[in-house]
Amino acid sequence: MQPHTTDDNFRGKLTTPNAWDLAAFFLVMGIIALLAWGSREMALPYVPGKTVPSLSPDPWHLPYYALRTVIRMGAALGLSLAFTLTYATLAAKSRRLGPILVPALDILQSVPILGFLSVTVTGFISLFPGSLLGVEAASIFAIFTSQAWNMAFSFYQSLKTVPKDLGEAATIFGLSPWKRFWRVEAPFGVPPLIWNIMMSVSGGWFFVVASEAITVGKTSVTLPGIGSYMALAIHRQDLGAIGWALATMALVIFLYDQLFFRPLVAWAEKFRVELTESGAPPESWLLTIFTRTRLMGRLLRLVGTLPAQLAEHFPRPRRIRRQSGRSIRPEIQRTIDLAWNAIFALAALYGLWKLATFVSVIPLREVLSVFGLGLATLARVTVLLALASLLWVPVGVRIGLNPRWATRIQPVAQFLAAFPANLFFPVVVVLIVRFRLNPEIWTAPLMILGTQWYILFNVIAGASAIPNDLREAATNLGLSGWELWRRLLLPGIFPSLVTGLVTASGGTWNASIVAEMVSWGPTTLTATGLGSAIARWTERGDYPHIVLGIGVMSIFVVCLNRLFWRRLYLLAQTRYRLD
Repeated sequence: MQPHTTDDNFRGKLTTPNAWDLAAFFLVMGIIALLAWGSREMALPYVPGKTVPSLSPDPWHLPYYALRTVIRMGAALGLSLAFTLTYATLAAKSRRLGPILVPALDILQSVPILGFLSVTVTGFISLFPGSLLGVEAASIFAIFTSQAWNMAFSFYQSLKTVPKDLGEAATIFGLSPWKRFWRVEAPFGVPPLIWNIMMSVSGGWFFVVASEAITVGKTSVTLPGIGSYMALAIHRQDLGAIGWALATMALVIFLYDQLFFRPLVAWAEKFRVELTESGAPPESWLLTIFTRTRLMGRLLRLVGTLPAQLAEHFPRPRRIRRQSGRSIRPEIQRTIDLAWNAIFALAALYGLWKLATFVSVIPLREVLSVFGLGLATLARVTVLLALASLLWVPVGVRIGLNPRWATRIQPVAQFLAAFPANLFFPVVVVLIVRFRLNPEIWTAPLMILGTQWYILFNVIAGASAIPNDLREAATNLGLSGWELWRRLLLPGIFPSLVTGLVTASGGTWNASIVAEMVSWGPTTLTATGLGSAIARWTERGDYPHIVLGIGVMSIFVVCLNRLFWRRLYLLAQTRYRLD
């Protein structure tokens, strides 16, 4: 019988629960019980055509409504994360799928959220017949479409800008593709992905109002939630109820900042690429509790090793290359690539032909005028993105370089990003009418209210990811002012800034549908543009014009991304990377 060693005694102590384990256990079980209680009515019986329990205007119901909204947004966030890890990885790594998936993502982010909702709600209801879960799934999917594209663009950009020395190290150690992803590429993309998750969750609040009021044929289903409560308050013009809804939303944002985002930001500090330790790393009381636990900490570490254990069952990259080199000759490979491109081209032509057939009832002159409306909206989007960049890039860099500022300003920025921009619309209408302002100019800022935060959050992520050793080197070299920006700050944030501009651009095009035509009471103000045209056609139910408008908007977004943003992406991947 061998004597116990000090290491064995240490391990034995680790498996003995302590007081921190008890605190963490009650905290986790309390959250699980709360979520289970909040989701108990999500699968109530429901038949299209029949009403569901009406929404109460009593503010005492707001905590329960907020919980229901948080559950939907949490489910949508889980789907968005799974979509991001899969879609962005295929787009960045697959030579054949990449040229298809990236333009498809451009198109998806340009399609209005309500367009997804109106198309998918019937399908979700058919998946869960006789249950309200179908309507809940449609609402979750609508929130998913407001979160996923931004996260996918961010992770795609991170995968394309992984430092070469990290890739070479993975090759030298013979990591399999699975290990390479989980040990090198995914950790490198974690810090910017977390900031984009914050932006996606905050941006999802803007669409909660629409996603919790589902229209099925002639029947409108209002799901319990803080968004539907706010819509009811706006309809009743109840300023007190709107104030209660905003206060509840601020409290919810503070809670998931403390329980979710702040621990994630502190945890992501371990994935920073730098040679020296940062001066003031972010902290989280919740993460401190879990790091001081014994039993639960050991269980969490065990779960964290599962991807590495699964990776042992995947072959090493050298074997894959040898097998593929022996089985497929270069000329056969070129033939397969040509066949693949031909199939993709035929599918694209077929889609364009179906689109042209559907809108063929519209005269050619009117079709050309729709492209002219798109140019008017393009001018607004360009000016707004330039002004937002001039404002938020310096602010985001200052916040990102100071971890203490980042932790303090983070919940404030989340609330501002989550604030429903449509609450400003009545105020803008009143001011424009009162001072006789030009709607063509003064309705434009409404387009950027909800999307400017993509720029801020991505710049903060880019600035916080600048290695501390590079900052110290710049200080030692005496760099300041424009020289500091030109040689360190702008190159350091450039990849993240491009991601923020791409997602902000797509979101601004989307927001033009509700911002170029605003109303309050009997007063309606309309600005010339593609967004206002789509809004008018939607009110009339003119589906050929709606499809034409969305198609033209997608063409503008894809062309911009291919001809302009794509060049900036390539510049970020080749010149401005941490190599």
